[in-house]
Amino acid sequence: MHSTLTPQSIETIVSRLRIANSAFSKKYPGDSDKRQPVHTVYGGAQIFKADTASKLGATALNSLAENALNFVEFARGIGLPGNERLPKSNAQISTLEKKLKKNSDAVRKTNEHAWLAYIIYERVIEKLRREPVEDFRIDFEDGYGNRPDAEEDGHAASTAMEIVRGMNENLLPPFIGIRIKPFTEELKNRSIRTLDIFISTLVNNSNKKLPDNFVVTLPKVVIPEQVTALVELLKILEIKNSLPSASLKLEIMVETPQSIFNSIGESALPAFVASSEGRCVAAHFGVYDYTASNNITAAFQSMVHPACDFARTVMKVSLAGTGIWISDGATNVMPVGPHRAEKGKKLSPKQRKENRDVVHRVWKLNFEHVNHSLMNAYYQGWDLHPAQLPVRYAAVYAFFIQGLESASVRLKTFVEKAAQATLIA
Repeated sequence: MHSTLTPQSIETIVSRLRIANSAFSKKYPGDSDKRQPVHTVYGGAQIFKADTASKLGATALNSLAENALNFVEFARGIGLPGNERLPKSNAQISTLEKKLKKNSDAVRKTNEHAWLAYIIYERVIEKLRREPVEDFRIDFEDGYGNRPDAEEDGHAASTAMEIVRGMNENLLPPFIGIRIKPFTEELKNRSIRTLDIFISTLVNNSNKKLPDNFVVTLPKVVIPEQVTALVELLKILEIKNSLPSASLKLEIMVETPQSIFNSIGESALPAFVASSEGRCVAAHFGVYDYTASNNITAAFQSMVHPACDFARTVMKVSLAGTGIWISDGATNVMPVGPHRAEKGKKLSPKQRKENRDVVHRVWKLNFEHVNHSLMNAYYQGWDLHPAQLPVRYAAVYAFFIQGLESASVRLKTFVEKAAQATLIA
């Protein structure tokens, strides 16, 4: 066996590779092993309270009870695959439900579709009771609008105090944050003032503590300098309020073509992330602002428009391996029926049916949209209404339960091959 290269002759090459590989690993550390929420609920700051999450859960459960009397109706309402094979009559459904409650695994062997529908329904109810909201964003942007300065000042302070109450009474969801206005020329000063009042009020009434997984969302980012400005502001707020360095995290919103490609045709996202100096934890895709900025008319602005899929792919490729979470947008059609009962009165059977028909139609759309996100490896998305929560959780449960068998086989094969290679080596 002959060898020409000596350690001395390749030292320079190896050294350069070591430096380059190290720099690459720093930029692309791989996926985060921390918990990522499956959704973010956006709600206007003007209505936020410490117990908002639990109230949303109660409303979601009421919507489920009103529009899905049992697991079969829920499966049909959301369009769960295989729902057409489920029983039609109430008597058959009742008999099947009793069997499932007694021994769901036994039923699974003969009726996989019924088992899946039942398991999902039960898990959704349990989730809505235990942890109805995983992530909430107190919104001072689209969900809030432009208001007099005194009014926004007041809401910035009052929502901060509600966060303090939520921390003291253990009412907050696992993830929470605030969405400020964009750093445009018209809105930058208002945005900065809201951020200042909110953070200063919060930490000065909470013994200098932030809630778990707190984040500041910067919308409509178009240039790295906007991210840099937010980072500089967060540094000042940390110093002025005696917070640990880098404790204030941020996330960016991708809502314009300039968030995808910059003026010279490069992917804009890596520069945004670099400007965050390690503070950026997520990038959220804003479907409707993005489609509007591409001159797509309102009738065709949708979660599944090809322009959105293109943007999602660019985001996915640009941020792959960085550890930055990506989140999809929301279905903007709300699952709310046309009829509301007057005080002291009840809806007629016809009105209740019309409400259910509308809700089921929107549920199906919402279920399709969440599945579209999941199939594109966007495991987080937005919800805007409590009646969307049952659909969000049902879609996530269905996606991962149905994919569990193939994923398990693939993992088993990988482990076996790795073990074999180790033995051979």
